[in-house]
Amino acid sequence: MDHIEIYTDGGCSGNPGPGGWAFVLTAGDARAARSGGEANTTNNRMELRAIIEALKEAEARAPGASVELKTDSQYVKNGITTWIKAWKKNGWRTADKKPVKNQELWEELDAVNARVKPVFSWVKGHAGVELNEVCDQMVQIEIGKFR
Repeated sequence: MDHIEIYTDGGCSGNPGPGGWAFVLTAGDARAARSGGEANTTNNRMELRAIIEALKEAEARAPGASVELKTDSQYVKNGITTWIKAWKKNGWRTADKKPVKNQELWEELDAVNARVKPVFSWVKGHAGVELNEVCDQMVQIEIGKFR
């Protein structure tokens, strides 16, 4: 496997509330799908968890493979590709000097991101992108486990 494509999604019912995360990973003809959830969480935490778990899976399956990660979360895409540099420089503070929310997840994502070196791209959610829709359905199933 020299190239992996990943779709991710995360969400919750209420914010905070019961949440779920999911990813679908494809490499050639192989496909893997994973999901999980938490009883009391936020949408952003689930978006982060989906990407963290997906990158860990990619790293385990094919170390050194090129990875393209597609997310419908502008928050995570912009956070990991742009904002994180300033957050780290400023001691995990935002531009308005407030602590970065979900710092522990950002640190976990930063570490796996440095190892895997994925290319991030944004896809519009709920727009008929097949594997993004599959992830969304998996997230809804995870949320339902806590109702």
